[in-house]
Amino acid sequence: MTVVRDVPKQLFIGGGWQDAESGRTLAVDNPATGEELCQVADASPADGRRAVEAAVAAQAAWAATPPRVRSEILRRAYDIIIARTEDLALLMTLEMGKPLAEARAEVAYGAEFFRWFSEEAVRIDGGLTTAPDGRNRLLVTRQPVGPCLLITPWNFPLAMGTRKIGPAIAAGCTIVLKPAPQTPLTSLALAEILTEAGLPAGVLNIVTTTDAAGVVEPLLRGGKIRKLSFTGSTQVGRILLAQCADTVIRTSMELGGNAPLIVFDDADLDVAVEGTMVAKMRNMGESCCAANRIYVHTSVADEFAQRLTARMAALKVGPGTEPGTDVGPLIDNAGRSKAHDLVRDAVKRGAKVLTGGELPEGPGCFYPPTVLTGIAPDSAIIDTEIFGPVAAIRTFATEDEAVTAANDTEFGLAAYLFTQNLDRALRVAERLESGMIGLNTGLVSNPAAPFGGVKQSGLGREGGRVGIDEFLEYKYIAVPVGA
Repeated sequence: MTVVRDVPKQLFIGGGWQDAESGRTLAVDNPATGEELCQVADASPADGRRAVEAAVAAQAAWAATPPRVRSEILRRAYDIIIARTEDLALLMTLEMGKPLAEARAEVAYGAEFFRWFSEEAVRIDGGLTTAPDGRNRLLVTRQPVGPCLLITPWNFPLAMGTRKIGPAIAAGCTIVLKPAPQTPLTSLALAEILTEAGLPAGVLNIVTTTDAAGVVEPLLRGGKIRKLSFTGSTQVGRILLAQCADTVIRTSMELGGNAPLIVFDDADLDVAVEGTMVAKMRNMGESCCAANRIYVHTSVADEFAQRLTARMAALKVGPGTEPGTDVGPLIDNAGRSKAHDLVRDAVKRGAKVLTGGELPEGPGCFYPPTVLTGIAPDSAIIDTEIFGPVAAIRTFATEDEAVTAANDTEFGLAAYLFTQNLDRALRVAERLESGMIGLNTGLVSNPAAPFGGVKQSGLGREGGRVGIDEFLEYKYIAVPVGA
């Protein structure tokens, strides 16, 4: 297709497109068909070092660039992204699988990070106060942390890039971006857009590779990267944190989730079902903040399950490019197998399938929207991030029981609760061990809000007014009074 053909397939280093040193390439497949879309450069560790060298070389000049200049580059990039919504949406659908309607929504969401941080770039502040003993003035300034390594996942190819690139550019940091090998095309298209918007050579560098460990570890241990921002699994996050320790690299980690969703007996079931559909089925369930464990009060559990099943069963599964498709394919066969294995394990332990639960025939990585009830407490689905269109329902009798079950996990990224009782809403929200809470809503992601989790769901926050803080250091200068 034209949108795939027009995207550069090389590495982007120092403002130019280059082949991988070895000449190797990696295949990008369409998960709806299993067919290859194209080949892109497959970087080696040497390519990664060249990208870091380009970022280091550009750092001083970029840090000295006026905030308004950085702001206007991001704003121009926002305008270009919005103008190219259809092409970018189709590109994401082809390489990742999500329906075009969801891809268009991601373009709008992802672009907003550039607009948001274009506004934050000119609001980086400091302070001037007098020391309590009156001897010194305390001058506090803020400076970019330095060259950054940004590692993004495949599930939101545009938004995960803009959510990290936006604040780094706004703060005055240079960047090496390593996108997921399953979905590199959107990131490469983003490099073209930022170049067109006026981003200087070397500020953004992109390395696509199948050898993530081989490329990334030398960069983290080399002493030139000063900031790592990673979105991915907790398992990989732990490894990266250990590698960052050697040179004390500043880190932001947006890691795994196991989001609980609680429906109380006084909830508006129309709102609760609608909110659950969003929390569970956005991006086919391939989201770190997707509802993973659904707890429903015993008095409304049957009605809730029936309503949710009707909604899930009515969804149309198919290629994301086809009109009317609600649910596209999962990213690959490994993702589909994982979802199906979790369903089979739950059924083996006594769960009941209300809809879905069977592998479809034919090409592509499709899995049907599935609803399970009667989940046994030892089922793997309770402790494992599903990353697929499977709704696992359990029941509870008391508020304490629901909160205890919701918090019984090493993760704490997002949680959802549905109730019409304001006191209960605030009380439970304060007790839930999660970085984000959806109260009577299934959507928590917003560029203007701090995105991130607690416990083993990560460190730091992305987005909101605090998102740029992750890319800035404080510098204190003591100035003697009278000097």
